Amino acid sequence: MTQDLAAFASKNNIKYFMVTYTDLFGGQRAKLVPAQAIAGMQKDGAGFAGFATWLDLTPAHPDMLAMPDPASVIQLPWKPEVAWVASNCVMEDQEVAQAPRNVLNKLVAEAAEMGLRVKTGVEAEFFLLTPDGAQISDSLDTAEKPCYDQQAVMRRYDVIAEICDAMLEMGWNPYQNDHEDANGQFEMNWDFDDALATADKHSFFKFMTRSIAEKHGLRATFMPKPIIGLTGNGCHAHISVWDMAGKTNVFADKSKELGLSDKGRAFLGGIMKHASALAAITNPTVNSYKRINAPRTVSGATWAPNSITWTGNNRTHMVRVPGPGRFELRLPDGAVNPYLLQAVIIAAGLDGVRTNADPGKRWDIDMYKDGHKVKGAPKLPLNLLDALRAYDRDPSLKSAMGDEFSAAFLKLKHQEWNSYASHLTAWEKDNTLDI
Repeated sequence: MTQDLAAFASKNNIKYFMVTYTDLFGGQRAKLVPAQAIAGMQKDGAGFAGFATWLDLTPAHPDMLAMPDPASVIQLPWKPEVAWVASNCVMEDQEVAQAPRNVLNKLVAEAAEMGLRVKTGVEAEFFLLTPDGAQISDSLDTAEKPCYDQQAVMRRYDVIAEICDAMLEMGWNPYQNDHEDANGQFEMNWDFDDALATADKHSFFKFMTRSIAEKHGLRATFMPKPIIGLTGNGCHAHISVWDMAGKTNVFADKSKELGLSDKGRAFLGGIMKHASALAAITNPTVNSYKRINAPRTVSGATWAPNSITWTGNNRTHMVRVPGPGRFELRLPDGAVNPYLLQAVIIAAGLDGVRTNADPGKRWDIDMYKDGHKVKGAPKLPLNLLDALRAYDRDPSLKSAMGDEFSAAFLKLKHQEWNSYASHLTAWEKDNTLDI
């Protein structure tokens, strides 16, 4: 039964709802709606000018309506008079095909038609910086190997604990928080869930983390590589597929290699098959390629892949199979759109299942030390333009994500690349002015 948002407001003393959607660039857009008006918004949607956000629309398009999904509603733990609710975008009674949450809903439905229920978890990494974003907020966080540093995590206890307390209150079952591999970097983990629920939680987590950091006079960033020389922000995705009841993990088969069933292996094969194109979605910014194609960092490792390889319990490859019934995709970074991340995983994986795709040779070597010994494994794109071109050359993935979505995404991302390419940098002047 669909939850009545007006009743939710009355029960929980909600004064305002943030009716929100996510655009193609991962921008979170919202209208603050008084609780007394939410019944009308739930029925008719909140009106937006789609052109004013990163969607391939014009000023002449009709109003785009954000239709709240009451299943996603969350009362803000740090401001309990406000509730957040994710929305599906509609225009003239038709779903907006390029809207990321709609793309994900379509692919979740396709998986269901095949009797599959995709469940995922994400590892969200972020830096806590000074308010201007210029430097790490903790001047004492200078260790060469700061990962799991207990003093450093305790110096940011107030921020991390408040975020974790919020997740506990919301029933997300967070189970660990740590200082990550870079100075000023943290990671927080919560239970895996159905792909749509994970995307909604991931979207809300980014909003929550930024908000609580600001409350404490800090700035949280999920930028892939905010500080050169330090490990960047990844967003590793853990993937398993279940029957529709959610009781049987169809990826799990202890009699098979690494405990991964034939169906799980084919799903992985789809990920490997489309990896170069995948990068356009999982690593969607110019800055992303400073993470996956980075030289060794201060800590000794980037913890990011640069080749399309898979392995067992080994963190130096693009895909890790840590145990039976699931695998970890280590390609995505902190800039990834929460909805498109889940969508592209499902799109590539279902194609793998339909075509019984072979993931190729498993490599168990240290890719950071011995990667040069791997023959025939493709390299990941070197920059955003290469990734966009790889996506454009992958008709089956483009079609799976939706032709309208793919056209809009490629158009706007090429505009972004052209904007970057037209920017004159200090490096160019330093190295070219006197030639």
